[in-house]
Amino acid sequence: MSEVTVTVRGEHEARVAPERATIRVGVRADGPERTAVVENVMRLAEPVRSSITDRADTGSVVEWTSKRLSVRAERPWSNDGKRLAPVYYASIDFTATFAEASDLSIWVSDISPWDGVEVGWVDWHLTTATRAQIECDVAAAAVGVAVTRAEAYAGALGLDEVTPLEIADVGLISSGQPSPGAPMLKARGGVAFAADAAPAMQYEPEEIVISATVEARFLAR
Repeated sequence: MSEVTVTVRGEHEARVAPERATIRVGVRADGPERTAVVENVMRLAEPVRSSITDRADTGSVVEWTSKRLSVRAERPWSNDGKRLAPVYYASIDFTATFAEASDLSIWVSDISPWDGVEVGWVDWHLTTATRAQIECDVAAAAVGVAVTRAEAYAGALGLDEVTPLEIADVGLISSGQPSPGAPMLKARGGVAFAADAAPAMQYEPEEIVISATVEARFLAR
């Protein structure tokens, strides 16, 4: 056997601790009078905004946003099928990115009892620079796995020279069902509630998993 084409896959993943936590918090109000509802939600949102900016000044919050006031009206139905007077709903949403999970837990414990406040999801993530570097490292490691496999296959056939011909994300070379090949990032985490009467919360981030899979074709001689 003089030469043969070898097609392989290479996979690699890295598990890293998250560097940032972005939380969404909404402030809601409703009532029969539009003006009163708007004024109420603005009043309820102000301490939330102040608590975020105070933490931004100290560096605890590294980035935050506030959406514009949203107002909508609905006319509910009565039990006997009649339309009732309009009910107005107003909301203001905030996002805040914390550098430390402990600071996030303390802040949420502080604001969660406030009137009109709804605490939403938390997104655990890395900084842009860190994520880009890890994605490059993971992709390179996946290519290394592919090379090692190709060399192993070639050696089993009594061939000792392997020359790369193609390398691509999964599904771009093979004709099988494509699957994600570019580096993927998954983050998991949870929130624990204290057993006592105080609404204390402790956010518990888990490792972020970044994985990559590549396909490669080699000529073995």
